[in-house]
Amino acid sequence: METAQETLTAPAATETVNVSGSVALLEALIAEGTDTIFGYPGGAIMPIYDALFDYNDKLNHILVRHEQGGIHAGQGYARTSGKVGVVFATSGPGATNLVTGLADAQIDSTPLVCITGQVFAHLLGTDAFQETDVINITTPVTKWNYQITDATEIPEVIAKAFYIARSGRPGPVLIDITKNAQIQLFDFAGYKPCDHIRSYRPKPIVRPQYIQQAAELINSAQKPFILFGQGVILGGAEQEFKAFVEKSGIPAAWTVLGAGAIPSDHPLNVGMLGMHGNYGPNVLTNECDVLIAIGMRFDDRVTGRLDKYAKQAKVVHLDIDPAEIDKNVKSTVPVWGDCKETLPLLTKAIEKKEHTEWLAKFNDYTRQEVEAVIHNELNPTTPEMTMGEVIKQLNELTNGDAVIVTDVGQHQMVACRYAKFNKTRSNVTSGGLGTMGFALPAAIGAKFGAQDREVVAIIGDGGFQMTLQELGTIMQSGIDVKIIILNNRFLGMVRQWQELFNQRRYSFVDIQSPNFVTLASAYGIPGKSIDNRDDLPAALSEMLNNKGSYLLEVIVTKENNVFPMVPQGCSVSEIRLK
Repeated sequence: METAQETLTAPAATETVNVSGSVALLEALIAEGTDTIFGYPGGAIMPIYDALFDYNDKLNHILVRHEQGGIHAGQGYARTSGKVGVVFATSGPGATNLVTGLADAQIDSTPLVCITGQVFAHLLGTDAFQETDVINITTPVTKWNYQITDATEIPEVIAKAFYIARSGRPGPVLIDITKNAQIQLFDFAGYKPCDHIRSYRPKPIVRPQYIQQAAELINSAQKPFILFGQGVILGGAEQEFKAFVEKSGIPAAWTVLGAGAIPSDHPLNVGMLGMHGNYGPNVLTNECDVLIAIGMRFDDRVTGRLDKYAKQAKVVHLDIDPAEIDKNVKSTVPVWGDCKETLPLLTKAIEKKEHTEWLAKFNDYTRQEVEAVIHNELNPTTPEMTMGEVIKQLNELTNGDAVIVTDVGQHQMVACRYAKFNKTRSNVTSGGLGTMGFALPAAIGAKFGAQDREVVAIIGDGGFQMTLQELGTIMQSGIDVKIIILNNRFLGMVRQWQELFNQRRYSFVDIQSPNFVTLASAYGIPGKSIDNRDDLPAALSEMLNNKGSYLLEVIVTKENNVFPMVPQGCSVSEIRLK
């Protein structure tokens, strides 16, 4: 007897095959290039999992330990591979456990297709067991969502889901499939990918007049400044961006999610923007005469007080999403479009220049920051280790070639500031939502998305305990993820704010933790804990050389603060060095 898989190998255009909705779904995933699914089975999605039993040779399903872990893994996979992450969950609590990850993916423009099971169609609205209105719950945190109640809809809806998730400004899509549609047999005529939806325009039309206006502003600028974000990476425009930067000779600074679009050590890469960014890029934002924003959205952590942000500058804003232009910062010249298309046009129109004196001003601020902050962070003389020196040692061993996955908090800012990124798609973190617990599952997904690269998760002692159950996913899948816990025995970023702005009233930030090495051992993962800097180089080498996952806990100083810092409610030029 032929299996459905064999039957569906290559149906002719006019042929149909009688299959279940579940089989049609899996065929659609394969046609879209899906190779890995992160999921957790349950009653309402059981028919899909039953069909998946026959697809083990084509689809690699990773059994996570919690649906939130599944969707963060999907995010990590999408961020390193450039493909759409695929996640399965059942109805009710399984579906609602995806909400944080959906919100995270929505604000960070991460392409996902999440498939949730749902109760039988005739039970909808009856408060059936494990029924939730997942469509209305997830509408604010998805790029698109849709409920399927008839199997015949599955091929077309899944095609739309992938098209919407990956095109234009990427984002998460959720498809809710009732159990009857999963079971229902229908005549499947094959899968046709989607490349157009009448009501959806993923990329705005490029307007040549705006390209020319932008070029004129840039050519006449004496102190131009480039701010670049993740849009460069999402558009696959790293080479086009590099060509633009090098021809223009303009200093360029990155948002947290833009890190890696050009190498950290590029002479025109002047550092990180934002609340804990570098000194020069923040101060000189309010001194430049033309501000060129590329694939970034002027988030509040980048701008500080908007009424004191770059008021002296003409603003050129390149973005694929028209909703982001003029949303926070009014642009002088809006350049709508995919930066992979707009950047070459702009590069052709600008004059080749060098801004030697202007660049020297950034370098001078860098020297001030090194003296006041960076040197002591990376080369401390205190008895206890700092987070920065751990990152410095890691850089020396990985040569800036590793994928660095961070959680949220002080360690995140330190890692983003000091980690070296020689390659694109190397910095995986929760940017807009700031989701604690993101790093461990995201690192799992990141490794599945980039199996030829070293993946290192850098996590705080607080965030690690939010999703530590995903050590079980590592154990069962055998995936190779290196885990560094920077343990300061505090919820460090909250403590820092309480110290600086609440008179050291440390309210519920002193966190106790288990023995992380023993915990990892229970999952079959080797590990070590160190509290002496003399042991750090050897411990990091042991971790990186280990065949398979490894957990290294580094005890760092308790009350170190991350500087520079733009206090909330202040201008970027009011950035503090201490």
